[in-house]
Amino acid sequence: MRRRKLKDFLAVQAVRMSILFLNFVVFIIVACLFIKAKPLLSMHSFVHTVFSTNWHPLNGHFGFYPFIIGTLEVTGIAMVIAVPVCLLSAIYLSEYGNKRFREFIRFVNDILAGIPSVVYGLWGVIVIVPAVRLLAAYFGIQTSGYSLLAGGVILAIMVIPVIISVSLEVLMTVPAEARESTLALGTTKWEMIKHVLLRSSLHGIIAAIVLGFARAFGETIAVLMVVGNVAKVPSSLFDPAYPLPALIANNYGEMMSIPLYDSALMFAALILMFIVGLFSLIANLTLLRIERKGG
Repeated sequence: MRRRKLKDFLAVQAVRMSILFLNFVVFIIVACLFIKAKPLLSMHSFVHTVFSTNWHPLNGHFGFYPFIIGTLEVTGIAMVIAVPVCLLSAIYLSEYGNKRFREFIRFVNDILAGIPSVVYGLWGVIVIVPAVRLLAAYFGIQTSGYSLLAGGVILAIMVIPVIISVSLEVLMTVPAEARESTLALGTTKWEMIKHVLLRSSLHGIIAAIVLGFARAFGETIAVLMVVGNVAKVPSSLFDPAYPLPALIANNYGEMMSIPLYDSALMFAALILMFIVGLFSLIANLTLLRIERKGG
């Protein structure tokens, strides 16, 4: 009995230490980024640095507003495109597609998830950028094709495998009895999906969207290759943008001779972590509110 209690105690402590270690790693990352970004914040206020549009590193001006807006907009476009497609696809595979077709789509989905981002970027340069250029010409707009829209489309394609995979697994966990009992009451299949399946799977679907958002928000190479990389606030879908991950990837290690440039890039990484953490917090608060209403 003592031996079993000792094993149980060790297992509990191992789990607890794992959780503490994960939280400690996050704390260390944030602390290191803040320490590296402190020289920039000591020269300019946080509000001025975040909301300024003046980006001239040679003159000591580091305004991050165009990069933050570019990151949020390109990610927002990607999620607007990807979420409806992924949700409808997961519903079809779960409720309408046969098992053989479902397994085939899962296989294709795994292949898409494993393709390197640089390959997506090259495909975007070859296909998406010319398509955006033609679309802009149809509306009488002149653009090179390297734009916010091109970055959003590439990101949407990249996050689709993640969201579909997680959403499908969540939908498949709903018991068959729940489906059958609802249909036995005389409801249509779509009513069953809307009122039972989606409500039962809401937590998992939101988690899938959060995972897709995190993947899209931090994506670097593919977006860097098609978004244009111009440090200004885009005024339309066909304007170029400059997301924060592209800023870090383009300049880290090459512009370190400029004073405060290293600190500015660390501050950009800190902003990325802050926004992803804020979005995750909002998602968790939304889930808590849904649980309370359900209760």
